[in-house]
Amino acid sequence: MLAFQVIPSLSRAATIVAVRTWPADEYTRVTLEMDTELKAEHFTLDNPHRLVVDIQGVTMNSTIKELVSKIRPNDPYIASVRVAQNRTDVVRLVMDLKQPIAPQVFTLKPIGEYKYRLVLDLYPKVAQDPLLAILNNTESDPLAQVLEDLAHNAPAADAPVPTVPGQNLPSKPAVPPPGRLPPVATIPNEPAPAPPAITRRRSRPLMIAIDPGHGGEDPGAIGRGGTREKDIVLSIAKRLKKLIDAQPNTRAYLTRDGDYFVPLHVRVQKARRVKADLFISVHADAWIKPSARGSSVYALSQNGATSAAARMMAKRENEADLIGGVNLGSHNEQVAKVLLDLSTTAQINDSMRIGQMVLGEISKINTLHKRNVERAGFAVLKAPDIPSILIETAFISNPEEERKLRSSQHQNRIAQAVLSGINGYFEASPALARRS
Repeated sequence: MLAFQVIPSLSRAATIVAVRTWPADEYTRVTLEMDTELKAEHFTLDNPHRLVVDIQGVTMNSTIKELVSKIRPNDPYIASVRVAQNRTDVVRLVMDLKQPIAPQVFTLKPIGEYKYRLVLDLYPKVAQDPLLAILNNTESDPLAQVLEDLAHNAPAADAPVPTVPGQNLPSKPAVPPPGRLPPVATIPNEPAPAPPAITRRRSRPLMIAIDPGHGGEDPGAIGRGGTREKDIVLSIAKRLKKLIDAQPNTRAYLTRDGDYFVPLHVRVQKARRVKADLFISVHADAWIKPSARGSSVYALSQNGATSAAARMMAKRENEADLIGGVNLGSHNEQVAKVLLDLSTTAQINDSMRIGQMVLGEISKINTLHKRNVERAGFAVLKAPDIPSILIETAFISNPEEERKLRSSQHQNRIAQAVLSGINGYFEASPALARRS
C-alpha cells in the first residue's frame, strides 16, 4: 500500500464546483475544481486494484456525485467510482481500476478560467513506448520490418521512454509481431488528395512527428463562435498524417491522437523516442482584436525573440503546461535536460529553411500574418537533434478565419500546403541536421 499527501493548509471549507474526466490510452485524468485550496491524501490497494483519495475540508454535493456517471465504459483505467462522506469534513473517492496504475495526484493554483484544481492522473504501471505506437496496426506494409528494426535498436539513453514516478519501463524486447505498421488517421467520407511521390534513398523511413497543440484541460484559444483550438489542430494533424503516410518511405507520428493533455517536454521526448527527422507543432493563433488575421511559422531562437509579437506568442504557448496542468514535483533530471535549450545551430538553420518552404506554400491558400519565419524560445521546439517548427494556421479569434478553420475543405488545404512545403524542402536539400 502506498500513501502520499498533497499540499497546502486549509483556510476554509472548499466547495467542489466542477468535475471532469479525460480518458485516453496514455493515461486517464480526473480533475476536481474547487473554489479554495484543499488538502488531499491518496493510496492504492491491490486485489482488486483501487485508488483511494481522501479530500479534506469538503462535504458531499451534487457536483462531486456527477463524477460517478462521468466514468466512461471505454476508460482504459477506471472501471467505476464510488463517492461518500468518509468523515465529517472528508470526502472519499474510491476508484475501481482495470489495471495497476502509477497515480500522480497534485494540486494546481488558479489560472485562466480555472479555480483551484485537484488533478488525478492515472498512468499505467508499465510506461508506454511511443515507438511501439507506430507498430500497432495489423495491416502489411513494405516498411514494417524497417520500423520494427528501429524499435528494437533504439538506444534508451539517447531517447528514453517518457515515464512518471512509480512507472516501470517496458520489458525488452517489447515489439509486436513482424508485419505491423503505423496507424493511418482516417477522416470519414473525405478521401485525401494524392500527394506527389518523392524518391528518397534512406536506410529507414522519413519519420515526421506532428504535434497537435493543447488538448484535454487546455482548450487553447477559443473563437467567438466557440471553436476550440485543440479540436481544430487535432483534425488538421490527422489529415496531415494521412497525407504523409500515403507517401512512399515516409511515416508520421502524432504526439497526441485524442483529446488529452500532453506536457510540452513529453511532446519533445516522444518525438526523440521515435527518431523523428522533423517536428511540426500545429496551432491556431488568437489576439484581442478580431481584425488580426493570417498564418505564421515559428522556429526556435537561442538569443531572444525576433519580435515582440514572437516573444508574446512563445510566452503564451509555453504557458500550456500551467493551464493543462503539470505535476512539477515529478520533474526529474531527464525532464530537466529535455527542457534545456540544447538545440544546435544546424538544427535551427534546417528549421528556418523548412519553415520558409512551408510558409511559402501556406501563402497560396491564406493571408500571411508574417512573411518570414519568426523565432522565439518555444519550449516545444527544443529538441536538440530534430529540426522543429510551429505553425499558427490562422487566427481563430478572427470570425472569418474561424469559419475557415472549421471547414474540412480548408483543413485539407492546410494539410496539403504543409506537406508540399516539407516535400519542397527534401527535394531541394535532402540532408538534415539529424544524421541516421
